[in-house]
Amino acid sequence: MTEHSRRFFQTSQLEAADGPGTNPSSNRTMGEIIAARFTRRGFLKGSMAATAISATVSPAALMSARPAQAQQGSAFDFSEVVAGVDETHHVAEGYDADVLLRWGDPIFADAPDFDPTNQSAAAQERQFGYNNDFVGYIPIDGSSEHGILVVNHEYTNEHLMFPGIVTIRNAQTPPAVAPDEETAEAGEQTSTEAELTPAEPVEPEVVVAPADQWRADVEMAAHGGTIIEIRRDNGAWTPVLDGARNRRITAKTPMEVTGPVAGHARLQTSADPTGREVLGTINNCAGGVTPWGTYIMAEENFHGYFIGTLPEGHPETANYERYGVPGESYEWGRFHDRFDLSAEPNEPNRFGWVVEVDVEDPQSTPKKRTALGRFKHEGAESIVAPGGQVVFYLGDDERFDYVYKFVTAGTYNPDDRAANMDLLDDGTLYVARFEEDGTVAWLPLTHGEGPLTAENGFESQADVLIETRHAADLLEATPMDRPEDIEPNGANGRVYVMLTNNTRREEANDANPRIDNAFGHIVEIAEEGGDFAATSGTWEILVQCGDPSIAEVGATFSTATTENGWFGMPDNCAVDSDGRLWISTDGNSPAATGRTDGLWAMDTEGEARGTSRLFYRVPIGAEMCGPCPTPDLATFFVAVQHPGDGGEDWEPFGRPSYYEDLSTRWPDFRDDMPVRPAVVAITKQGGGRIG
Repeated sequence: MTEHSRRFFQTSQLEAADGPGTNPSSNRTMGEIIAARFTRRGFLKGSMAATAISATVSPAALMSARPAQAQQGSAFDFSEVVAGVDETHHVAEGYDADVLLRWGDPIFADAPDFDPTNQSAAAQERQFGYNNDFVGYIPIDGSSEHGILVVNHEYTNEHLMFPGIVTIRNAQTPPAVAPDEETAEAGEQTSTEAELTPAEPVEPEVVVAPADQWRADVEMAAHGGTIIEIRRDNGAWTPVLDGARNRRITAKTPMEVTGPVAGHARLQTSADPTGREVLGTINNCAGGVTPWGTYIMAEENFHGYFIGTLPEGHPETANYERYGVPGESYEWGRFHDRFDLSAEPNEPNRFGWVVEVDVEDPQSTPKKRTALGRFKHEGAESIVAPGGQVVFYLGDDERFDYVYKFVTAGTYNPDDRAANMDLLDDGTLYVARFEEDGTVAWLPLTHGEGPLTAENGFESQADVLIETRHAADLLEATPMDRPEDIEPNGANGRVYVMLTNNTRREEANDANPRIDNAFGHIVEIAEEGGDFAATSGTWEILVQCGDPSIAEVGATFSTATTENGWFGMPDNCAVDSDGRLWISTDGNSPAATGRTDGLWAMDTEGEARGTSRLFYRVPIGAEMCGPCPTPDLATFFVAVQHPGDGGEDWEPFGRPSYYEDLSTRWPDFRDDMPVRPAVVAITKQGGGRIG
């Protein structure tokens, strides 16, 4: 590939790119803390002994030392899906998995039909967006069969979305197809004329057409989120296209900045000298639904949308370096000055926030709630603490970055929705330090406390929040292995932290022998006294991920976990109304694991603890996102993101996948339709509760 084309394919999927890894601190990493904790001789006692043993003894030794157990103690009862790779999705026996909404589907009764060869921003603004990630369900009148579905649209993949932008040079013509004379002389063929894998050892060259404004504007319209009313009739879910609450949010939707940073000079631009009005939201990964029924959109890898350079000596230089700005994954800045640092140097400070949307009023202005900090937010799941405060758990999805939580100053009023609508503008943001004795301390990011003073560049709380990462560095928080979704569990009082991987870890130790932690792990936190607002607690490892049959991997699933049940790269998660944990993954591939991503059920209690089962798997190239059960557990909504991406490491295809030459055409499987990200509704045949 040319360098431009290689960067195009590598960075068009921002989640996989994960950013540059910009933490310069020397704070002790989670791997070092795990090593110190589990090598202390006196610690292998009490309630955490099983976890400590699992973290220090190889899976092979565990398997020979004790028989497989936990089957009868499991909270789940379903026939497991066989792990593997192919062009379609698979769900457990006895269940149906039906596509509910696909990229380009109408959101309004007057929306145009999807025409992939004639797309426009105006049409996309009335249609379901691209790369659906977080999915939330808000019941209407308490119903599990009539509600509001809220869906994040994280990012776009040009090479899968648009025809005619990828050309293959030096591709060998299949024997049955002779190239015409002109093409043969040029040494060039399009994807519809040739296979990418040549018989001779000549690497094809992937050539990507330069960006243009209409494509950029379609992509901006495909970002953001969808709010849509849905209903289940006669067992089938359908969108209600004339729903009064239906709405598309895009990268151009006007938004209000609220909280401590609102109006700050570092957010002021030529288009918005007030520093209070931002156009749009981008790279919304995971998210949340508040107890009062608003929709939370979390801005993650915002760095990739900016190009250009700051003027020499600009005061934001160190701030942007810490966040990896400019990431240059998109070329929107060629057509819109606000994404070009040389034209609008303050614009990146207007992204990286948590956005709250009132779904009951489609004319309302979404609010960027700055009190929750600025970083690459993976999600914002919440729970009401015993004292009535609302606690949000937040992950900063980058290698060696941090776990946070936000505790509101005010308390939740279940009888007055309006009284809760500005709770997120006042509270305390904390960052986690995991100690080797098994305790966790939540450190307040409060101006004037400890090192967060003017001497270190923080003139106000606004500066602390704009530079949340820098503030957390100074507090000596614990660098983690890509903190993604974090889910509190009201049933058992625990909090589950998904740590996807860290392929840049260089230090090996007995407790965490993976120098290259490709498969990730899950940390379980117990807050002191069962109070989610507490400033201390304890932690342990629920499971280290990967293939347990390979001792060098160091995976620690229960021995009852089958060859189909293990997974790598935990990403999103959900706790259902029975308090059971469900985990979706990002990064399983034919080359890495011999399986696609999927949705796994994970036992967290009793003899079955650490047992995982595969419930649903996605097509080749896709990431599993969003898992969201309805309150009655009769439906599970999941999001299949970027299906068909990649293809090089799947032997039956064996080449890059793009619009004209796709590794799958899921979910339509029509020659005139591209691959389409989609939300899927899973239900039990004959009715009943899932799992």
